[in-house]
Amino acid sequence: MAINIKPIGDRVVVEAAPAEEKTASGIYIPDTAKEKPQQGTVVAVGPGKKDEPTTVKVGDKVIYGKYGGTEITYEGREYLIMREGDLYAIL
Repeated sequence: MAINIKPIGDRVVVEAAPAEEKTASGIYIPDTAKEKPQQGTVVAVGPGKKDEPTTVKVGDKVIYGKYGGTEITYEGREYLIMREGDLYAIL
């Protein structure tokens, strides 16, 4: 999905995966107890730093820190903007 946000430098825009609605055993989790997701999909990538291009690309599924990034709402959807260095892995 293309969005009209163009990150600067080594920043990436990630759309977080939805929070789990119920546990593996089938118990529904109330909104107040849901864990913040720690994975998502890259939807926009900046050009990188001089002599250090970004290594992730649009569409990559990534894992990031629990409190990483800055949350923004754009056209009714929630995204995170973070530095590529805040990403832990590509799935």
